[in-house]
Amino acid sequence: MLPLLPFERIAKKAGAKRISKQALEELRDIMDEIGAEIAEKAVKISRHANKRTVMAEDVRFVLKEKK
Repeated sequence: MLPLLPFERIAKKAGAKRISKQALEELRDIMDEIGAEIAEKAVKISRHANKRTVMAEDVRFVLKEKK
């Protein structure tokens, strides 16, 4: 489980003056799900290319395909 503090920083950078613990937990959970989906797809792409290592380009490719 990821700590809440980084998500509080993200929310504050986005302009939030205050954010509830429940909102931070929800943000964390959603970001964890999205990150896991991206990682799974990046792994599939790297395996398809017969690579053992997931590279930044694989992650960027997944993000471009998501748009």
